[in-house]
Order: sequence, then structure tokens, then C-alpha cells
Amino acid sequence: MILEQIHSPADVKALSRAETERLCEELHTFLLHSVAETGGHLASNLGAVELTVAIHRVFDTARDRLVFDVGHQCYAHKVLTGRREQFPTLRQYGGLSGFPKPNESVHDAFVAGHASNSVSVALGMARARTLLGEDYSVLALIGDGALSGGLAYEGLNNAGASGEPLIVILNDNGMSISRNVGAVSKHLSRLRTKPAYYEFKKAYNRALGVNQVGRALRDFSHLVKTGVKNALLPNATLFEDMGFTYVGPINGHNEEQVETALRWAKELNCPVLLHVRTVKGKGYPPAEQEPGKWHGVGAFDALTGRIRESGESFSSVFGKTLCELAAGDRRVCAITAAMEDGTGLTDFAARYPNRFFDVGIAEAQAAAMAAGMAKQGMIPVFAVYSTFLQRAYDQLIHDTALSNLHVVFAVDRAGFVGADGETHHGIFDATFLSDIPNMTVLCPSSFAELRSMLRRAVFEIDGPVAIRYPRGGEERYREDSGDGAFAELRAGNDVTLCAYGTMIAPVLDAAELLEKDGIAARVIKVNRISPFVDEDVRKTFSGTRRLVVAEECTSVGCVGQRLAAILTEEGAPLEKLYLCNLNKNFPPHGDSKRLRERFHLDAASIAAKAREVVR
Repeated sequence: MILEQIHSPADVKALSRAETERLCEELHTFLLHSVAETGGHLASNLGAVELTVAIHRVFDTARDRLVFDVGHQCYAHKVLTGRREQFPTLRQYGGLSGFPKPNESVHDAFVAGHASNSVSVALGMARARTLLGEDYSVLALIGDGALSGGLAYEGLNNAGASGEPLIVILNDNGMSISRNVGAVSKHLSRLRTKPAYYEFKKAYNRALGVNQVGRALRDFSHLVKTGVKNALLPNATLFEDMGFTYVGPINGHNEEQVETALRWAKELNCPVLLHVRTVKGKGYPPAEQEPGKWHGVGAFDALTGRIRESGESFSSVFGKTLCELAAGDRRVCAITAAMEDGTGLTDFAARYPNRFFDVGIAEAQAAAMAAGMAKQGMIPVFAVYSTFLQRAYDQLIHDTALSNLHVVFAVDRAGFVGADGETHHGIFDATFLSDIPNMTVLCPSSFAELRSMLRRAVFEIDGPVAIRYPRGGEERYREDSGDGAFAELRAGNDVTLCAYGTMIAPVLDAAELLEKDGIAARVIKVNRISPFVDEDVRKTFSGTRRLVVAEECTSVGCVGQRLAAILTEEGAPLEKLYLCNLNKNFPPHGDSKRLRERFHLDAASIAAKAREVVR
């Protein structure tokens, strides 16, 4: 096998044309069967194989900077840069990350877990190169989906105007941002990617540039050519107006053609936009037919395409409940930012297409639009992953909370999310949402509570409301504790254990461990982490002398700190306090059970801390 002989990009450069084509075939097969075992991002990676091979045949990513956008199309890159043997550990605790990580390899230029930032980052690298007088190439690999995010255009606008030599590779694999306009367009596309065309163009410009008549002829021919090109390749106008030299569109599954275009783009020494068309899921029919379904998958049978069933989840319960609420009130609508399936809104989109809005990868736009809808009488529900809500922080404050508008934020993937790791853990929303005036933050611990809290958030609570819930399904606790801010789940006089969301499960388990040691632990579940009413806190924690609070979030501004501050101000007899949280850390990728153990948020660790507090 060719693939087994590849240990670094140098080995890729040494291949013959026939061997290169064979390598691409083997990469498709390897990625399919590897992801079938571990789960991960499949469709996007199958679509980027030939493009990745071409990049490594032209550039040296140990020095040249390749900036991925999101990074979920980096698997072939990892294989070709010496990490093939680590793929059985992909996205597992202590194993290979599913995203680019500079501390994993010198070939990974930048962390990439969120979309639309690659051009801006690449421009920064190009400017640094120029200012420091160094010599290397800079590339940004961005998908057409990321162009739905405004930051992408901010980067393109500045990069094109900068004149800095850099190459933006637009991997167009789904939105069809430029249409197929017939045989002439195809002919021009083929012509523009042939070396002879580029050599002729350079010689032509040199020949006509020697005198005034020649320059006038050159300028006239350029106007004619531009007019024809704008009619046949309208997307070229957008990028060239920004200052880019546009190349393409070209077939992204023709490695030789992509390689040729990259070599010319490198030689141009200016901002270049290389438009590459690919097919998500290329070579695997199930993924080609349903690329959204196969974007990120769990383990599956590669032969049959059968994906392992995951059962009911908080996301699916949310989607079903929102459909029920929308059936009774035409003001209820749903908004998502390119996460229709992931947030459980597929059925809603089918049943209420006129009240479903997917804005693309543009969370700030979603939040601002929701505020406008709320101002005019609708009840918008914005379903968004916790980690992506971070990008709409200004809209939460300025556009929503400041005017006390009734927008419901369904914050999915709160807490640990597992295999996606640092860039995707929802460990900040509990603190930043709680700090926003007028914002109510609810934390269901069970499916039943999610149903009841969502109904209250939509129809009963004024102003902005956030409901945060985790990835996956229920844990130990499956009841509904009512609509109070706090609920006592277990009585005890020796120590009080406190948690919210699904962290209540390890806390209840810890209480049982303590009972075996003769320690009576009281368990308090927090249903609403913001706002806290001082009187409620005082009544709930009356007489509490020892308190342990467990949270899957960072420490500053966490619930434990806020409770302790209120109790201290109220003169409560609090003698000992221990806060179990993530402090100021970015948890790595790995299943939630392992991560809870690592950060001492499992039942045994919580019980151990409670014993220290009691002693």
C-alpha cells in the first residue's frame, strides 16, 4: 500500500502521478473505515482528500502556514503528517484530536474549532511574515458554509486590500455559491487551470507593457475579457472586487488540476482566491446522499451504512416539545445557526417551515434577528450550542437584555461535550449568561424538567430566558422537581451538596457514598442559576455550616461563588466551603466520565471533598 509508506509530507512529494492517484484512493478507504470505528467527521473529510494531497505536494506545512476553518476537514492532513497510526485513538481521551492542534504537530498552524475566522488568522500570519522579513506561504482553507458567517467577509475584505501574498482556498462543497453556466464556463475553467495559460498571460502582459500603445491595447483587452468573465463567472467579480486574483472554479477531486492551480497561485505573490468544487462524502454513497447526516457521526457499519442508534437525548426532547408548543401558538418560531439536526429541530423545520429559520454559521445574526422578532410580537426560540453562543455575546447584552426582550435561548451542549474537546465544551455559558441583567437561566436535570422549563420559558417568564442542557441523555435523575429556584432532594445535617443540571447525578451518588461512612449529606438542586433572590437563598440554605458545590464550568462567577457571597452577606453560619469546578482550565477531548474523574467532579471525588469538609 502507498499509504503505509507515507510518514511525512516529503513522502507525498516524492510520489509519481500514478502513485499520487493511488494514495488518494487509499486515503478515502482509510478514512471511511477509521471513522466507522471511532466516530467523527466523515463527509467533510472524504470531500477534501484530493485537495489535501495537492496542498502537501506543493507546500511544506512544517513552515508554510495552513489555517483550517473549523478544522473538521483535517483528517487527511493528519494522516499525511505522520499521525496515521494514532487514528484508532481519534477523539478519545488522551488520543488524537479531531481538530488541528499546534501542540500535537508542527504541521498544525492554528487551533480551529469555530467557523469563519481562517482568513483573518491567515492575514495576521501573512502580515507578521512581512513585518519580520521572513519567507513562507500562508493558506486559509475555508468551506462555503463558513461564508455564511460575517467574520469571513471581514477577513476577505481586509486580506484582498492588504496586497499580502496569501492564498484563500474556497472549498465549495454544498452551497453552490457559483452556478454552472454551461459549456463555455466549463471551458474557461479548464483553460484557466492550465500552465500554458498562465505562461501566456505573463508573456502577454510583459510584451504589451513596453510602450503606451501596447498598454492601451492591454487595458482594452482586459475590459473586454472582464466583461465576458463577469457574465460567465459572476463569483469572480465578488472576490476580485475585494482585491483577490480569482482562480477557478476547478474540480477539487482532480488532484493534478488542484496541484497545478496551487503552484500558480503560489507564484503570483498576491492575494489569491482559489475556488475548488468538491462533493461532501465523496466516494461513499450514503454520505454523498445525506452529507448533513454524515457530517459528524458516531461509530457505524461501513459496509451497510447503518449508524448505531443513540436513543433519546435532551436535544430530541427539546425539538419535540417545541413542536408541541408551536402547535398551540403561531407566535412561536425556531432559529438555528446551521445546526438544524444537531439541535433537534429537523421535525420542527418540516412541520412549520414558515416559522423555521436557519441563518447559517452566524450566531450573532441569529440573536439579533431573534431580538427584532421579539420586539414585534413573536416568540423566537434560538437553539444553539453553548460554545457557539459565545460568538453572540454582544447581541445577548445590547440587542436582547438591554431592552428586556422575550427571546428564548435553548443552550445545547452545556458542560462537557466529550470527543470534540476544548473548542466545544460548554463551560462558560453558566457564568456569562448569569452575569447579564434581565436574563433568566434555567438548568433542567431531566427530560421532564426540560419539557416543563421550556413551556415556562416560552409562555410564562418575561424577558430573555436561557435553558441550558447537556449533550446526550438523562443520567440518574429523571424526575421533575417543580418550578422553584431550588429543590431539596435529600435531607442531611452534616454537609450540604449542591449542583445543577446533570451534575446532580454524581452528587446524589456521592451522598450515598457518604451515608456508608455515617455522614448525612443534604442534597440541594438548583433549577434556576440566575437570578438568585437573596431571600430564596437564605431560606434554602438556612443553618448550612458546610457546603460543597459541584459544577461543570469555570470558577470565576460560578454558582458556588455567588451562593457563598450571598450567604456571607446574609450572615449565614457558613464554616467551610469547597467548590468543585474546572478552575481556569480548558478540558481536553474525551468522554464525560473520564473528564469528570480528571477534574474531580465524579461521585468518588465529590464524596472525598465532602469528607474533608466534615472533618
